[in-house]
Amino acid sequence: MKPTGQVLSSLLCIALGGARMAAQDPHAAFNKPFPPFKVIDNIYFVGTEDLGSFLITTPAGHILINSDFENTVPQIRAGVEKLGFKFTDIKILLGSHAHGDHMEGDALVKELTGAQVVVMEQDVPALSRMTPRGKPHPMDRVIHDGEEVKLGGVTLVAHLTAGHTKGCTTWTLKAHEEGKTYNVVILGSIGVNPGYILVNNKEYPQIADDYVRGFKVLRALPCDVFLASHSRFYGMPEKHARLKDGGPNPFIDPAGYRAHLDLQEKNFNEKLAEQQAAAR
Repeated sequence: MKPTGQVLSSLLCIALGGARMAAQDPHAAFNKPFPPFKVIDNIYFVGTEDLGSFLITTPAGHILINSDFENTVPQIRAGVEKLGFKFTDIKILLGSHAHGDHMEGDALVKELTGAQVVVMEQDVPALSRMTPRGKPHPMDRVIHDGEEVKLGGVTLVAHLTAGHTKGCTTWTLKAHEEGKTYNVVILGSIGVNPGYILVNNKEYPQIADDYVRGFKVLRALPCDVFLASHSRFYGMPEKHARLKDGGPNPFIDPAGYRAHLDLQEKNFNEKLAEQQAAAR
């Protein structure tokens, strides 16, 4: 059955509308809205359906992990305020790694809140080139592997888990719920993106060695609550849906953490073997 002229007209309008939206937001696939919510204790999700941004609240102000794209920042701000917190109370801004979908918005968050922007040393060169609308990337404090970031009784530890970027950072902290203490891991990323060169990489000669070290570091971290820079890494939408059931907190998922590492390490080893064979 062929569509009528009216249906074709409607479909054309939808297509044109989608094209206009894509033109207005080149990151529309990343920026699909998702309701903010409490993950556990003082840790809140304030990102999009795909991008993992987290608000950690304290009596002395708040910490934000991942500003995402610059045009994601208004969504993050709206999420923070919907939860009942002030966006301007963010005192520290952290990031997971120097890709635009996680740290491009740093300058805008800094402009809106005055937050201290903390970055991992090895990502400084890449972040220096991340200048949306010509704005220099703020870097108020440069940290190194194992250093701590503290605010209002909360301590986060930075773990260098390089490979995905040279300064890819996994953050850990403690959370408390119903009298128990949980180890929270907020994974930067340990995935190998399409096009990554693992063998004879002139710009990043030690990339494969960094991945191997990164997996070793991640497997040694105690993990009860698994979070990450992308929602799909830890099944966020599915777990969020289960929060309403009133059962055990689905984000307490050490098995999911190990399964993600297993999957990513298998993928890394396969791609490394392929590239090594091709190089021979």
